[in-house]
Amino acid sequence: MKIGFKYIVACILCLAISACSSTKNVSDKSVVKTSFSKSEIALIMQADSAIPMRVFKINSKSDSLLLRTRSTSVKANPNDLVLQNFVKRLYRTVRDSMSLGVGIAAPQVGILKNIILVQRFDKEEFPFEVYLNPKIIEYSEQKQTYTEGCLSIPNRSETLYNRSYSIEIEYDTMENIHKTETVEGFTSVIFQHEIDHLNGILYLDHLKKEVKDSE
Repeated sequence: MKIGFKYIVACILCLAISACSSTKNVSDKSVVKTSFSKSEIALIMQADSAIPMRVFKINSKSDSLLLRTRSTSVKANPNDLVLQNFVKRLYRTVRDSMSLGVGIAAPQVGILKNIILVQRFDKEEFPFEVYLNPKIIEYSEQKQTYTEGCLSIPNRSETLYNRSYSIEIEYDTMENIHKTETVEGFTSVIFQHEIDHLNGILYLDHLKKEVKDSE
């Protein structure tokens, strides 16, 4: 069977156009915007989700400078593989045998983004939950007293008297849903502690203020 030259050329052009269109669609679907910088992506993706990250400590000058820096907002996107990997590694870090904390903030592992993990002692089975862009929008006048420690401040704990008993918070979920809720008791202390980290504040700063106020 013979096929005309013009017909062959037309078929090749059609295939080429179809291939270009298909590639563009695949590319468009695979590109997901992320809020992380190139250096943050490299740090997050250098290991898989089962590997904890290094906790930054105030006894290191470079670590301390980062811990004192304000974080920036993060875009909630369930398709962001970097964000997914980071949240899993953050959980591994806070539950690592060297840490075993009840909360952790992104700056504590060198990522200046508004992300925290908090263990919810006010819920059944005390789950760890992730919060993006959390803010405290209201503090109760009633205070509570708790002894606090910090993964970034090794071998030290102090009793604080000025944490609010109840707070109202707003935040984004991983599914990009904006929520508000009221948190009380010890869990509210964890939120206050971790949200402080996002603003470059350590619990020792509150201790200094309490001492100064008492004078």
